[in-house]
Amino acid sequence: MRFLIITKRHITVALSLILGFTVITVSIFSYQALAASSNRLLPIYCVEDKGDKTVALSFDAAWGNEDTEQLINILGKYKIKASFFVVGSWVDKYPESVKQLSDAGHEIHNHSNSHPHMPQLSVAQMTEELNACNEKISAITGKKPILFRAPYGDYSNTMLETVTNNGMYTIQWDIDSRDWKEDYTTDKIVRGVCDNVKSGSIVLFHNAAKNTPEALPIIIEKLIAEGYRFELISNMIYKENYTIDHTGMQKAEKDGE
Repeated sequence: MRFLIITKRHITVALSLILGFTVITVSIFSYQALAASSNRLLPIYCVEDKGDKTVALSFDAAWGNEDTEQLINILGKYKIKASFFVVGSWVDKYPESVKQLSDAGHEIHNHSNSHPHMPQLSVAQMTEELNACNEKISAITGKKPILFRAPYGDYSNTMLETVTNNGMYTIQWDIDSRDWKEDYTTDKIVRGVCDNVKSGSIVLFHNAAKNTPEALPIIIEKLIAEGYRFELISNMIYKENYTIDHTGMQKAEKDGE
């Protein structure tokens, strides 16, 4: 009978081979992950600092309508125009509010027709969501929306490509006021926005949020005191010759890029 004698050298060689195989495997998966992430598309979260301390205020309207007129009055007091992203079903319920917003000089854009998780839909279904909402908004304002904000902030490469193919820009945000949280106080909303805002920021608010009407004037006055000015998102973003970096910041495309 023959016996296999395992020496320390055999063990060392075996461990070296196992370690080498593990390193190679991890490297392959790391490379694959890097390659996948490099192909990931992003919406516009904010715009690069253009040196003018510009900020865009945006509001999502999907459910209630308790304070829309109040928001219009607050923004009007400070002569500020904002970007409102509305759901088609909200337009159906409150067409008079859509008209009020538009007549006050605010821009009305697309937040889908029925507020679904867009990446779960087919391209045809996504396109229908975009078109149906656009048609409802256009029928009231006479203007076709060019901006889209995905419900729940939920997006995928396919969704972003579909929006682009429909001649629209997908807009996210870099500052979330968190006014949608029931337990979020006015002070928390104010500090969350004012402590983090920067030139080129897109701030997310909601209509029908409990403490937004109280927080909004405080935020506006603080930002004005710090030298910020307010702009519509459609005016702030680049429409062509731009790139979007890994953080979602839109930048002017440099020569040679």
